[in-house]
Amino acid sequence: MSAPFAEASRWREALIERVVRQTPRVVSVFLRAPLAEHQAGQHVDIRLTAPDGYQAQRSYSVASAPGAAAIELAIERLDDGEVSPYFHEVARPGDSFELRGPIGGHFVWRPEDGGPILLVGGGSGIVPLMAMERHRAARAPQVEALLVYSARSFEELIFRDELLERRARDGAFRLVTTTTREPRRTAVDFDRRLDRTLLREILAGWGRAPRQAYVCGSNAFVEAVTAALVAEGVAARSIRAERYGGAA
Repeated sequence: MSAPFAEASRWREALIERVVRQTPRVVSVFLRAPLAEHQAGQHVDIRLTAPDGYQAQRSYSVASAPGAAAIELAIERLDDGEVSPYFHEVARPGDSFELRGPIGGHFVWRPEDGGPILLVGGGSGIVPLMAMERHRAARAPQVEALLVYSARSFEELIFRDELLERRARDGAFRLVTTTTREPRRTAVDFDRRLDRTLLREILAGWGRAPRQAYVCGSNAFVEAVTAALVAEGVAARSIRAERYGGAA
């Protein structure tokens, strides 16, 4: 076992600094933990232990940029989940739990990778893409990026206010959102499912050929988007995909 892998596989104590609500079903948990600096796109494993010794473990992508003061995880509440309800109902600043990572080496973006980069997220699949965009803005603001984000409603767009602010002030960053269950809010966004036809329209409007494309979301979302991108001429070798915490 290599030293970096051994370090990433060790369970360590993580301390919660604050919990911030992002949407009705998503909270951002900011924490401190003695982990190696992550790369944009990586995830961590969380392990909770009940008083009777029962343990539950889940993987969550890191939303914060590498080198951020705190590790940010955006956790969606699953009604039948064993881990997410804890962070929505119980977790408070000062609480601790077990954490290990960072994990993953395929679905990552580094400033030296350059661009233009295309980021496509569905629902909570935005989380690792947010780490990439924050890292790009901080370390390589000259790199052009397009983020296409699909959610059911405007209210369910995670990091919505931050993303809209970035769209307004960063000339190298373009954001296009599409909502599938309510009308669009702006003239530059959409209100239909992200299929090949819509992707073609968005890419034509951007006018760039992505050097790399990152797609994250549910299995069905990832399969549909990656197939559409290839059909629209994006080289398959340049596409990297992740399905809610599991590498494709």
